Amino acid sequence: MRSTRLFAAGLVGAAVVTALAPRARAQEQVETNARTSERAPTFTNVTDQMLVNARTDGGKNWLMYGRDYTNQRWSPLAQVNTATVRNLRVAWMYQTGISRLGSFENSPVVVDGVMYVTTPYDVAMAVDARTGKELWRYEHKLGTQIFCCGPNNRGVAISGNTVYMLTLDAQLVALDAKTGQVKFSVQIADPEAGYSETHAPIIVDDKVLVGISGAEYGIRGFVRAYNKENGQQVWNTYTIPDNGWQGKWSETTWEGDPLHRNIQQEKADSGKYADAWRRGGGSVWMNAAVDEATKTMYVAVGNPSPDLDGGVRPGDNLYTDCILALDVNTGAVKWYYQEVPHDVWDLDATSPPVIVTLKDGRKAVAEAGKTAWVYILDAATGKLIRKSVPFDRQESMFAQPTPEGTRMLPGANGGAEWSPMSVNPTLGYAYVAGLEQPMHYITHNAPYQKGTLWLGSAFKAIPGERQYGTFTAIDLNTGKKAWQAEVDQPMMGGSLATAGNLVFTGEGNGRFDAFDARTGRLLWHFTGGAGCNSAPVSYMLDGTQYIAVACGGNFQLGYPLGDAVLVFSLPRTTGAGSARATPATRGM
Repeated sequence: MRSTRLFAAGLVGAAVVTALAPRARAQEQVETNARTSERAPTFTNVTDQMLVNARTDGGKNWLMYGRDYTNQRWSPLAQVNTATVRNLRVAWMYQTGISRLGSFENSPVVVDGVMYVTTPYDVAMAVDARTGKELWRYEHKLGTQIFCCGPNNRGVAISGNTVYMLTLDAQLVALDAKTGQVKFSVQIADPEAGYSETHAPIIVDDKVLVGISGAEYGIRGFVRAYNKENGQQVWNTYTIPDNGWQGKWSETTWEGDPLHRNIQQEKADSGKYADAWRRGGGSVWMNAAVDEATKTMYVAVGNPSPDLDGGVRPGDNLYTDCILALDVNTGAVKWYYQEVPHDVWDLDATSPPVIVTLKDGRKAVAEAGKTAWVYILDAATGKLIRKSVPFDRQESMFAQPTPEGTRMLPGANGGAEWSPMSVNPTLGYAYVAGLEQPMHYITHNAPYQKGTLWLGSAFKAIPGERQYGTFTAIDLNTGKKAWQAEVDQPMMGGSLATAGNLVFTGEGNGRFDAFDARTGRLLWHFTGGAGCNSAPVSYMLDGTQYIAVACGGNFQLGYPLGDAVLVFSLPRTTGAGSARATPATRGM
């Protein structure tokens, strides 16, 4: 069956930018492991107040996917900084034993020395965050193989002594945080019809907040709240409304970019396709951001169904390609902002929204679009404050497909895909993982069949054209690029920003990078054996700051697969001292 392997720093066979002093540091690691292995891990009861205060806990824990409700993926820890990062080395490595064909996209949750990890095919485990020793494991028995874009699972939520995981066969599973035993499970929707779950849920008060995926199969998307104690449904809001989904019949984006639509033909066909909303799509690929003060959740809603074919769904197709603001307590829609009306390019909203406070004091919601713009919206009204300059090339934007193929950028993956941004609130910068994939947009169509991919036109890579990635710092207060780094392959996975003026991200070739958050200068990298295509986290134990990342590749982009969680720290001999927490400024 499976094998789980654990390596100490001195035994990892991978290349690091800075060579370690062999004997002294190997001996130090043995002594450190001996000390930490004697400590029993603490299973802390995670209170509502801990979740509310996650932003101000000094960086000790990483309690949810985005670390706190803002989704900023910002750590106030600064022990690892621009001066000390060159000494960063592997503290331990945990191999999950799940290296089947899939994408390892997990962002671990860490609570008082216990790390919770999920893998492709919905396996969850708890490990000792000091040593990587496995504490328990839960292997979900999948009831379907119908899901888009390869098997993946991006993480868990935790509340009280319960860990919550969503599954590819559209279930919500509640596990005992100490043992991994199932407390309850809820069937959210029909997986045979293409409904699936890939993102990490969010806990707010007594509710588990989830969205549904599957718009490539002609589902009707929704956001839903369940009672965290018993799994009973509290409210449901469809991302495809039954009244008004045709919207404004927009000839342009809301900022004035022409969409090249035949509005007259769409209106003529609206009677024939009056029930299109019943299979209108609207996936929620990633977790929401939550404003606890106003009880508002901000959700990114994905593409309409059928994807890439607007002929059978006249209108703007609300609320697809939208940032949607919902009342946490009732699910009522407060506002929406549509990035691309009547999307026939798969340029939907997939990267999770982030709550920030701008220099002028306004609370805003930022989202990195597949359009290659970062949208910055007023959090109270949804009105556009500004749109960033493009962080990737844009050519033939919103062009229509042709039989011979229309060259178009961004390609089918964007812009920015599901990869979460991170934010440095001191600088006011958001960090975006981008994809440069020139493609031909080719005419095609297909009829609807339950449980079968329902796609219209097709994107195909252009032979001989280089594909690569970008990592960009966007100044949220101006919308301009602060800096941009180019990497060898299209980027997918996300990033982590820290008070040490560092930003960490991974590449498909297995590199794990640390950039100077102010300038974009590459300061350090580690080379692993599989793609680092997940969002890193940071936490502190016993006065030591750790950086953790899942490196297991990506099915969608064909990056090398693996099963390792890599955890880094500074050697104690570097004189780093105890970790230092730096409070965020400007309120972001």
